Amino acid sequence: MTALSTRAKVGLAAASAVLLGAVAAGYAAFAAEPAPPPPPTAGAGSVTLDPGPRLLTVTDRHVASVATADPAGPRAVSAVECLRVYAAAGTGVCLGPENAWSYRLVVLDAALRPQRSFAIPGLPNRARVSASGRMVSWTTFVGGDSYTASGFSTRTGIVDTRAGTTVMSLEDFAVTREGRPYRSADVNYWGVTFTADDNHFYATMSTAGKRYLVRGDFAARTVETLKENVECPSLSPDGTRIAFKEAVDADPNRGWRLSVLDLATMRVTATAETASVDDQAAWLDGATLAYTLRQSDGRPDVWAVPADGSGAPRLLVPGAESPSPLT
Repeated sequence: MTALSTRAKVGLAAASAVLLGAVAAGYAAFAAEPAPPPPPTAGAGSVTLDPGPRLLTVTDRHVASVATADPAGPRAVSAVECLRVYAAAGTGVCLGPENAWSYRLVVLDAALRPQRSFAIPGLPNRARVSASGRMVSWTTFVGGDSYTASGFSTRTGIVDTRAGTTVMSLEDFAVTREGRPYRSADVNYWGVTFTADDNHFYATMSTAGKRYLVRGDFAARTVETLKENVECPSLSPDGTRIAFKEAVDADPNRGWRLSVLDLATMRVTATAETASVDDQAAWLDGATLAYTLRQSDGRPDVWAVPADGSGAPRLLVPGAESPSPLT
């Protein structure tokens, strides 16, 4: 009886392992399936990251750009393949496929030429470049962390493109939570946004079932919590406000409301977008946010909405995602 029980347990464990492996394989294969060829440019010209009145996006997994004066019009589409892209001051970051099972971060110059590249773990999720073009950040989904019930967590890193300093995971930073030193194996970060000094940044930190807005110091390798229920922060051009996704009733399972936090007063203003926005919004200017929404068939579109709670959402770039103004 004991031997039979043991064999049954072993068989169940083996079957579970096969099932989980198949699920993981299918998920990765879906994420890394070959991209369709880029659509025609319709005479829009070549893609560059030079500052100008254009909006950078990902279109059919290729880096593309459109004129801000006619965002739904003809677009330039490059051969550079990315799942996430962002650019500032002529420097870009591309999170793209290395092969069918892995991904790379590539720092691009204004002509989309690779300047540095290295492998990143997991599936690309977020990417940012500081306003000066010096600092680059990324977030990926990873599996295998023992503290996660879902089997997935995040990795977030930062690279200083001038000094060459690279931090592969912010989880090594010292944490101050609610005024006290804090350590926990379940600390996770995502969604970095940089301040103008190229040293400080904001991000989301999760631990013990809560999500916090944190302010970090790259040189000191420290972060401190500022406010709960602030995810995927995006700092305004003037450095006074943060656009973010706020969990409805503090429950992510019910979706998110795109909102704006005033850093001086900590007052939150909900935007007029009532659809659930699971994205790190980008500031098109000091008054307007751009973000990705997916249709029922999974196709992404870039939308825009005023940051002050007024107005109404409007479709900006159909069939695109990962918006980044080329300022």
